[in-house]
Amino acid sequence: MIPKRKYPADFEQLARVLRRETPDRPVLFEYFVNAGLISFFNDRPFEAAETPEQKIRDIIGFFHTSGYDYATIPSRYFGGFSFTTADQEKKATVSQNEGSVITDRNTFEKYNWPNPEQGDFELLDNMATELKDGMKLVISAPGGLLENVTSLVGFENLCFMLYEDEELSKAIFDAVGSRLLRFYETCSSVSTVGALIVNDDWGFKTQTMIPPEMLCELVFPWHKKIVEAIHHNGKFAILHSCGNLEAVMDDVVNELKFDAKHSFEDAIIPVEDFWQQWHGRIAVVGGIDLDFLTRGNPEEILKRGHKILELTGLKAYALGSGNSIPGYVPVENYLAMISAAGDF
Repeated sequence: MIPKRKYPADFEQLARVLRRETPDRPVLFEYFVNAGLISFFNDRPFEAAETPEQKIRDIIGFFHTSGYDYATIPSRYFGGFSFTTADQEKKATVSQNEGSVITDRNTFEKYNWPNPEQGDFELLDNMATELKDGMKLVISAPGGLLENVTSLVGFENLCFMLYEDEELSKAIFDAVGSRLLRFYETCSSVSTVGALIVNDDWGFKTQTMIPPEMLCELVFPWHKKIVEAIHHNGKFAILHSCGNLEAVMDDVVNELKFDAKHSFEDAIIPVEDFWQQWHGRIAVVGGIDLDFLTRGNPEEILKRGHKILELTGLKAYALGSGNSIPGYVPVENYLAMISAAGDF
């Protein structure tokens, strides 16, 4: 049974979390959810939505019904550009060693670089009539800087290229980064948008994917520009990055100046521990471990949700999963998680 929404939508409540303040009541946060869950909440098949407008309308409906103060809209519904190859788009998962679209200077120059300005950005403003009172849109990009470079080059090939051809490596990062920057500049200027998710996975379970000094040299300068562009337009920048980022968290906070961190795994650091260590410097959103959310029972999930809300006192924290809600998460477990906010 779908729980009845307890609080009216109010993006300002999420904004208070992102400013590391204490909202008036619990706030929910989710990066994205599966189509089946959207269908379940809306009582109609999400797959039947044929146009971007219909899909965005259904996404907004889900986020409002389930208690959020915003709706996350992936760029594929309006953005018009992607670095991913057509073959990769057809797969549920893609190996980090696939790619090799760019192998040298010649293939770099011949690559058909996408235009980030081709998207239907007016659609975001046009959907204002679909937003319930108090809601805003939260936008995510077509992958991140390191993610897209890895997709184009292949992870193993990239590792060699970083040492064997520094000039080409930088050129690829700059080509991707400049386009993502333009995307975020455009989206953050849209009036219906309240925050943007900068989604770029940087780590494995025990360390960053490439050495921290290379992240600082090739990846972080573009992220700094992206965050500055988002802040210039008066919006919030939320980092979604998987993996162990302990070695670069000071950079995330001090240099890049993200407003919030998302994506957590208990095997790396439980969100409760991360909040205690970092909430004075960066907001914490989500965090309920995806494996726990999948394998646990509703009672366990509800109890953990209650405990983290009690621990944080709601300050600089929004409740949600550590990553997202894929199709294998039991619906009753997801319902238990969001119910914790309604009980507080």
